[in-house]
Amino acid sequence: MAHILAIHSFRGGTGKSNLTANLAAAFALNGKRVAVIDTDLASPGIHVLFGFTPAPGQFTLNDHLQGNASIEQCAHEVTSKSVKQAHGHIWLVPAAMDGDRIARLLREGYEVEKLNDALFTLSEKLKLDLVLIDTHPGINEETLLSTAITDCLLMVMRPDSQDYLGTAVAIEVAERLDVPAIRMVVNKLPEHFDPEQVRERVVSSYGVPIGALLPLSDDLLTLASGGLAVLLHPDHPWSSGVRQLAQELTNSVL
Repeated sequence: MAHILAIHSFRGGTGKSNLTANLAAAFALNGKRVAVIDTDLASPGIHVLFGFTPAPGQFTLNDHLQGNASIEQCAHEVTSKSVKQAHGHIWLVPAAMDGDRIARLLREGYEVEKLNDALFTLSEKLKLDLVLIDTHPGINEETLLSTAITDCLLMVMRPDSQDYLGTAVAIEVAERLDVPAIRMVVNKLPEHFDPEQVRERVVSSYGVPIGALLPLSDDLLTLASGGLAVLLHPDHPWSSGVRQLAQELTNSVL
């Protein structure tokens, strides 16, 4: 059975989806079979990082949750050449981008338990090592039920007051759900911040281990959503931090 890793944030704009996609690549570069599931159904977008757009007739997660498509029909391989050379594989289960589909899902809803069942089915069908869940920010039923079955929850935050307050709520909820392991990731850390002071504040505030402190990088902003930094800029400090995070998670909780 694959390990399940949920990547979550209390607010949008933390770089959660970017981290999820790059973590998937980092794991796959170590030879892992990885699936990424976009459960941010109201505002999907992680598919852009993989350079994938569903073609007519290709299924998305919405087709499984609100239709008859099997979850494996919704999984599309997005393995890059460099990852294949490392004997890794990445599959993406994207969410629908069509406005009418999003509106229908928000209006009609879906059986949340079906999403959890899909994680285990996909793991078995594709013989996965890891499933990464890109969640919808905030506290909602879908996130709560997905979080409850994870092996590890990555809480992504920026070092600002609103994120500190909101993240405390999300961590309290995760602890009540008995999530086996929680790691903090402080992303977009400005250069003038003292990393050790940030580390001490986060650990003392939440009592949760730090997984990574990732720098705010103006040069990576030019990459925007056009690709994966760990593949395109492997020597960049941000990319190195993501690879170290993947290794730390592998060694300690996955």
